[in-house]
Amino acid sequence: MSEKLRYNRKDYTKGAMSLAYQALYRVWRPQQFIDVVGQEHITTTLQNALLQQKTSHAYLFSGPRGTGKTSAAKILAKAVNCEQAPTAEPCNECDACRGITDGSIPDVMEIDAASNNGVEEIRDIRDKVKYAPNVVKYKVYIIDEVHMLSIGAFNALLKTLEEPPKHVIFILATTEPHKIPLTIISRCQRFDFKRITAQAIVGRMKQIVEESAVDCDDTALQIIARAAEGGMRDALSLLDQAISFSQDRVTMEDALSVTGTVSQNILNQLAKAIYEKNAAAGLRALDELLLQGKDPGRFIEDMIFFYRDMLLYKAAPALEEAMERVMLDHDFQELANQIEPAQLYEWMEVLNKAQQEMRWTNHPRIFLEVAIVKLCQLDQQRQTNNVQVEPLLKRIEQLEEKLADFQQNPVAAPSEPAAAKKASRPNRKGFRAPTGKINEVLKNATKSNLQAIKVRWGDLLEMLAAKQMRSQAALLNEAEPVAASDEAVVIKFKYEIHCQMAMENTRFTETVSVAMQEYAGKRMQVIGVPEEQWLKIRENFISQRGDGATEGQAAASEDPLIAEAKKLFGDELIQIQD
Repeated sequence: MSEKLRYNRKDYTKGAMSLAYQALYRVWRPQQFIDVVGQEHITTTLQNALLQQKTSHAYLFSGPRGTGKTSAAKILAKAVNCEQAPTAEPCNECDACRGITDGSIPDVMEIDAASNNGVEEIRDIRDKVKYAPNVVKYKVYIIDEVHMLSIGAFNALLKTLEEPPKHVIFILATTEPHKIPLTIISRCQRFDFKRITAQAIVGRMKQIVEESAVDCDDTALQIIARAAEGGMRDALSLLDQAISFSQDRVTMEDALSVTGTVSQNILNQLAKAIYEKNAAAGLRALDELLLQGKDPGRFIEDMIFFYRDMLLYKAAPALEEAMERVMLDHDFQELANQIEPAQLYEWMEVLNKAQQEMRWTNHPRIFLEVAIVKLCQLDQQRQTNNVQVEPLLKRIEQLEEKLADFQQNPVAAPSEPAAAKKASRPNRKGFRAPTGKINEVLKNATKSNLQAIKVRWGDLLEMLAAKQMRSQAALLNEAEPVAASDEAVVIKFKYEIHCQMAMENTRFTETVSVAMQEYAGKRMQVIGVPEEQWLKIRENFISQRGDGATEGQAAASEDPLIAEAKKLFGDELIQIQD
């Protein structure tokens, strides 16, 4: 049995004799560096500094609660003042060690910054540090929860930390180092305490229950260690509560009741019900747990950690210490081998969303039950979505196949002759107006035919727009009829590309032809001609025909300025004088 355990056991026995019961975490508080569990990287450094007499004037101990920060500070205070110094461990037998342990030596002061966070308290320390210690070699100020100091208090402490007397050591302890000014941190040696592993906590608790003659199941110790979440003080408090709750032996059920966690057997059953899509079994297990008084918020957290541990187990089976809440029993391993990681991701996402919603409701049980049912029906929902999407996907595939076939073999409609298919291809060398057809129109053109078409030209454009043929109507914005016979009409386009697009569009020519029949009373062939080509065709026709041109030919050969004026203002307002 170690010196520390003998020392603590004596105090524990004295406490029992006087009926002044003390909590386990106080009775078994570490008295030597070797008893500080899970912080070997810190205790080794401090022991080497003590042996080499290279201790600093200021230390900063940071880390989660219950990991040994204050205990290590008091052990360091005893070690530097021990009568056996320089030594790696305090003897706990000399007057200095005993006086520091029971708090009777005024040179070692433990200050709670949460209740003494003002400037005056720190100024009082600053004024007293210059005085030499009364009993031991070093004055040691242990300031717990130092992040609670005010800005003024930090400023008052700053100069003292920078240049303290040789007989003073400051040890600052905190759980929130990010709240401490960098000017303070830079003047201290910083040691970061880490969470204690469940295995180390179990080992320490076994040692304590053996020394205390308490009968306890190993499974109960593992449950308590995992519920402590890396804090030794929390673990000892839970163990103390479990001992009081139990009769003669601390069992697994006692540990589950004290910690509020769910039995892994229940978690295995619920996870199996979810995997098998058995919503009834899952709800029965949930109802049984809630009737036992389990908190819904704690239960859903246990479920999330259960699936988290299963995911880690599937990724790295050998890292048992990485497991937070589960023990690798047969049922857990068998279930983990059946479930795919993708399912675990999906389930954890559903549970996490439900956990967020439960925080803002007065009826968390409802959200928990809905989450269990949803987990059991995820595949059914996915199948329903697939059924709804499948016809659309099939239709898209058919359209893609038709488009691919058309791109490979763009065959024209059966009713179109071969010549029409050939003519429908774009003319890359430019558009050539059919001069022969235009000359035939000019031979038989009349002014009355042309006038009848011009009068209804605006109606034709509106009709095309009303039939959702705005692109075709746009082609006619820069076009006008220039000659018309009983069988055909010649339309002049300002731009060659517009003329080409119009004449190669079968639907366009057919629509205009039908409109001509409606407005002029007869079906007429539509012939397009670019403006430049029209001027040459008209000039050649006039020169060949001489003065024997018909009335329609004269109208067709009308001066362009006069024709444009008539188009804008109408024939009634135009008077032509030679």
